[in-house]
This record gives sequence, structure tokens and C-alpha cells, in this order.
Amino acid sequence: MIIAVSLFVMQVSAQTQPASPQPATAQTGQNGTVVDLVKAQPDVSTLVSAVEAAGMVETLSGDGPYTIFAPSNEAFTKLPAGKTQELMQPDAKRELNGILYNHVIQGNLDLNALTAAIEKGGGTATLKTVAGGTLKATLDNGKVVLTDEKGIKATVISAEKKAKNGVVYVIDSVLIPETK
Repeated sequence: MIIAVSLFVMQVSAQTQPASPQPATAQTGQNGTVVDLVKAQPDVSTLVSAVEAAGMVETLSGDGPYTIFAPSNEAFTKLPAGKTQELMQPDAKRELNGILYNHVIQGNLDLNALTAAIEKGGGTATLKTVAGGTLKATLDNGKVVLTDEKGIKATVISAEKKAKNGVVYVIDSVLIPETK
């Protein structure tokens, strides 16, 4: 599978106020990058290891901006037994890159912009991932829910955290790209 790493800029109108924002407030770490933010969060240490194994640290430390949907450590435990360890092997780097880039959106989608896009889309926003796939974003009881092309759902479980090159949300499932 060849993964096109062409970046798609999603333009989102943030003129509409969200009807049901998430209750938590945003946390900021604007002096660091999105990579610095995830490294500082112990609940996403598996993701940090995966980003390092995939050789993505330098890219995600770049200018961006990036919106990262960071799977929690618990999210990785939902994968089939042994899959996480398998993905960390050098010969699985291409597959790991595809999975990780399926959690990255080019652009800075803070909560206001994300909920505005969902409302503008009649309840669903289609987000183009850096891996070339799509995620559908919806609201369920005030929480943002992402659905990948395979139908896997991930709920945003932490407020956005802002960095100098983007924003990070922690989610409760690993989103798997459709293989083409």
C-alpha cells in the first residue's frame, strides 16, 4: 500500500457558535509542538512509542498546523492481541505510518472550529486525513465522535490541548485506514 502524504488543508468557517460544546476547557502548551504535548501526557505513551518507531517525530514537530487525534494507551489495548507490538517492528513501518497518519488532519481544528464544521455539515463533518482517508465527526451527547472508513468509532475523551503547531485531542480507540 502506497500512502500519499500529500497534505489537505481543510477550510472551516468558525462563524457559527457550537450548540453543545464539550464541558472541559482547553489546555494549552503553546510553546511546544504537538509532539511535545503528547510526550508530556502519560496516558498516550504507547502513541509516543509508535510515533518514534514510525519516524514521524520530525514531521509532526514541523510547522503544521496539525490536528492530532491521539489514541490513549487503553485505545491500543482494543487492537487484536499482539498487534501493537507487531506494528512497532521495523518491517511494519509502512502500516504503522498509515495508521498514525490516519489520526492527523492538516489544519488547526480547535473545538469551536470542529463543532462549527459538524453543525455546518448538518450534524456530520468529513475530515480528510494526512493518510488520504476520511473521518466522519459527529456530536453525541455533547462529545465529539469520530468514525473511520471501517466503521470504528472513537470518542474524544479529553479537551483540546493547543501547541504552537496545532491541537491535540485524546481519543478512546485506534482509527484504522481503509487499505486500498
